[in-house]
Amino acid sequence: MKFLLLIFVALFFVFPVARVSADQQLSYLGYYLPHISERPTTLIIASGICPQSRKTEKAPSRYVLKQNPLFATAKNIERGKLLYQTEAKPMACKMCHGIRGNGNGRLARGLEPAPRNFTCEDTMKSLSDGQLFWIIKNGSKGTAMQAHKFTLSDKDIWQIIHYLKRFAG
Repeated sequence: MKFLLLIFVALFFVFPVARVSADQQLSYLGYYLPHISERPTTLIIASGICPQSRKTEKAPSRYVLKQNPLFATAKNIERGKLLYQTEAKPMACKMCHGIRGNGNGRLARGLEPAPRNFTCEDTMKSLSDGQLFWIIKNGSKGTAMQAHKFTLSDKDIWQIIHYLKRFAG
């Protein structure tokens, strides 16, 4: 199952789909992996755990101490929301992390470890802006988190960080 999902995600890198919504992305996924689209989303309780115990690889020191260079303006937060919910490629962040950021997205079931729960203050306070930036840009080894260094600009990543930090309060 995980192998098929990884192949499908890889296809998005090789054959990127022009601007499609997250629902369209899921319908493509459902075409290639029909059992996923048939699963009711109410069964997804993959995460929501707070705090999450996870040993994410630590970012290099030049990243860990980085602060978000963008101001948390309404425009930057709204752009981060748009990227998180629909525009990030190869698929929108919400597909795994959930529309509410709790790690219960449509594709979260079966992922080990479960996607990060951004609503958990205990989990999020231990992650600096720089660490989050590094994870989004480079992916996270041992998880399903993809690297976005070729699909999102640094500005896009910083805007997503402003948005996802809102989930924890």
